[in-house]
Parts: sequence; structure tokens; C-alpha cells
Amino acid sequence: MLDVRLDQAKQEFDELGYAVFENFIPPGWLAELQAATARQFQIEGEQAGSEFRQEEGSRRLANLVNKGEVFQRVVVEPRLLGLVELVISGGFKLSSLNVRSANPHNGIGQPLHADMGAVADERGFWVCNSVWMLDDFTADNGPLRVVPGSHHWGQTPQETLEDPSAPHPEEAILTGKAGTVVVMNAHCWHGGQANRTDRPRTALHAFFSRRDKPQQQYQKRLIDPELQQTFSPELRAVLALDDPLNDEVTANSERMTGFLKS
Repeated sequence: MLDVRLDQAKQEFDELGYAVFENFIPPGWLAELQAATARQFQIEGEQAGSEFRQEEGSRRLANLVNKGEVFQRVVVEPRLLGLVELVISGGFKLSSLNVRSANPHNGIGQPLHADMGAVADERGFWVCNSVWMLDDFTADNGPLRVVPGSHHWGQTPQETLEDPSAPHPEEAILTGKAGTVVVMNAHCWHGGQANRTDRPRTALHAFFSRRDKPQQQYQKRLIDPELQQTFSPELRAVLALDDPLNDEVTANSERMTGFLKS
């Protein structure tokens, strides 16, 4: 099991806005996640991702807490929660748990964006994303690009750049072997690149927001009520199922996801 060094991670979050953890997902769990993801794509077919948003050039899955214990384990992984706490102070909750698979030769990448169009407020940073590499991320198959330090700029690329889809002179390209996890201050400008290979490139995204902000996907409404009753207190807390503040701020909020607007 990976030894996560929180002091080093905190420095990287402060300076770069992200940290990369190789071999974060144990091989057995990785195989389970890969199999469960492939099975879910097969089950949902053309409806995959429809609870949230479908995306040209990619396949998506949404509401994954509702779709198996192997996914539920992700959102209560202690090492992950310890890292998220370094980014979001004052309490946080799961905002969404999705999969994004960049199609082979899709010819399209994501524009640079900050998740939920987020800009830090008077309380500080309020969004944190984690990218779980279920496939190898290579330079050619749609890796993650990030602009280091942009979480400190207090603006979104849509407000600033003439073309957020164009290469940025300061961007870094993040690659890694399957089992790697990138934890990112999601105010940092980022996006997935185009896949230029003949195979899909798949990642799971566990996205968290501060307790006083809306969830990207309202877990209480999306997850089957019967299933919710089986959850541990820890999982219920991370999902904000018993949090009146979350009900207040999320129930009537507009869904937001950076470059993907409802």
C-alpha cells in the first residue's frame, strides 16, 4: 500500500496545484474497478452518463456510488480523504463520482477549465478532484494537461483566454501507469487532451466540494433510497446524506461542471 507523505503533498498542492501518486490503487482493486467500469458501460450502452452529461468524443458514466461497492470504496479511501483535506479546509463532501473514457482517435480535447467554474472565495479553495487512471495515460492517448499554479490566479480560463482549447505555454502534461492517481486543486486550469490512439483511455473522477457549496450531482436524490439505508455512517457523511445544509444549497442549484454547462 502506498505511503502518502502529506507534507510533500501539501507543498505540491500549494505550489503546483496537484500531486501525482503512482501505484495508489492496489492491483486487485484496480482490476475490480476496470471490470466494473467495462461492465457498466455495457449495461448502459447509449444511455451511459445520461444522469449527468454526455460528451462528444468521450463516453461517460455518472452516479457511480449507486452502481457498486467497488465504487463506494473510492469515496471513503482514507488516503484520498487525507489528501482532499489538504486542499479543502473546513469540511468537504463528495460532489460527484464519474468515469470519463476518451474515445479512440476522437480528434477532440477538453478546453482548459476549473471544475464548476470555481474561483476561490473569502474562505479559500472549495473544489478538489482526483483522477484515477484505470488505463495507462500516455502522451498520445488523451492525458491530463494542467497549468501549474493557476489555482492562485483567481480567474477561470473562460474569462481570460481567447481560446481555452488551445495549448497553454505553461501547461504540464500528466502521464502515468494504470493505478496512478492525480489529486488536484480543481481551481487549477486543466483538461483532457485528444486521444490519438486506437484504444480508449479511461479514468475515474472522484470530485469533492466544500460543505457549504452545492454538490455537482445531488447524491441524496440520485442514489436509490433502499441502497442508502445500507451505507455506513462514514459513507453517509461523505455523501452528505444527512446534512440539511447540503439539502439547502444543492437541491435547487444549477448543475455545473466547468466547460460542461447544463
